[in-house]
Amino acid sequence: MSAPTAAAATRPMSAEEAGRRIEDVLDRLAATGDTTAVAAAEELVRSLMEFYGAGLARIVDLLSAGAPVEALLGDELVAGLLVLHDLHPENREARIARALATVPDQGLEVEDFDEPTGTLRLRAAAGVGCGCAATESAVRQAAEDALTCFVPEVTAVEVRSADAPAEPALLQIGTRPGARG
Repeated sequence: MSAPTAAAATRPMSAEEAGRRIEDVLDRLAATGDTTAVAAAEELVRSLMEFYGAGLARIVDLLSAGAPVEALLGDELVAGLLVLHDLHPENREARIARALATVPDQGLEVEDFDEPTGTLRLRAAAGVGCGCAATESAVRQAAEDALTCFVPEVTAVEVRSADAPAEPALLQIGTRPGARG
């Protein structure tokens, strides 16, 4: 089977075409004689099928229960699939806000998102936690966990406590005008 043409790549693949393509790839891999690679590839295909099956089942369950589209967007599994395929209708800022709303009692506010590094800088509300490293680490982990499905473009999270003093200004010490150094 030859590689898809540019025209074929622009139209959606049918389920039958996708199935044939998967079988073709598995057959080519089997022809190499590497049974370990074949077993790993078959396990990967099964895992992906289970992942997408769980997502489709969740969509059907939510829609069958009469849930609004908002419920689909707020479901981690469904939202993750929508983001993965660039189908999520909300922009990054809305998805960040949605994810942070699921982190209870932290009052997290977005300070900045550094697009080149994927770093999201957050500020925790005043009076949250004890200000110690363990609390900051737990808050950061909770934020990272919440952001994983909704905003995969966030690759790192930094949390600063609103109680924490601002970093001191850099003090430059030089020589006094007219003084000899």
